[in-house]
Amino acid sequence: MSYAVKEIFYTLQGEGGNAGRAAVFCRFTGCNLWSGREVDREKAVCQFCDTDFVGTDGIGGGKFATASELAQAIAASWSSGVPGSIPGVLTGQARPLVVCTGGEPLLQLDEPLLAELHRLGFEVAVETNGTVAPDIGAQRIDWLCVSPKAGSQLVLTSGDELKLVFPQSGAAPEQFVQLPFRHFFLQPMDGLSQQANTAAAVDYCLRNPQWRLSLQTHKLLGIP
Repeated sequence: MSYAVKEIFYTLQGEGGNAGRAAVFCRFTGCNLWSGREVDREKAVCQFCDTDFVGTDGIGGGKFATASELAQAIAASWSSGVPGSIPGVLTGQARPLVVCTGGEPLLQLDEPLLAELHRLGFEVAVETNGTVAPDIGAQRIDWLCVSPKAGSQLVLTSGDELKLVFPQSGAAPEQFVQLPFRHFFLQPMDGLSQQANTAAAVDYCLRNPQWRLSLQTHKLLGIP
């Protein structure tokens, strides 16, 4: 299949269990919970998304005809940020990380692309809303982060990290705490109430230490 990508860029992961780690972000276009158009936000299942995933006009974005073509673009982005590395030859370095995100990446991430990324030496992390089952065959996702959204049906109920944007009416932390994830994060919802949301998340984590606080440090630092 072909792939539509909003942007590909090298940065530090800003949130969750891999915060502070160098990574290539591959942001796929499209989502099943919101069109990405402001006119549709009020009727969307997910109304608080802060990400532009519409179109293919971002840095490194475009339409890629094959899994190999997209994987090579991701490798080139890593190499542009890591002096002395060679696109497609990534062994012998700290294992490179690619974060597949969106939108909803599992609408496009498939077995051929995952296989190509693994062949190039990448550790593959996926950030998903958890409503789409991955079509990856015998391949495996190395780090699975599920971020549940109120009003949606969660089909991915285990993984490495559950990252809940907080607070969400209809998606209380208590609904997810028994699921078999390795890490549980509360991330304060951005917006006009961010300060109050952060205080509420801090208080919840203090009272429920199974949960850890996740801040969007890339926004605090002013990096992509």
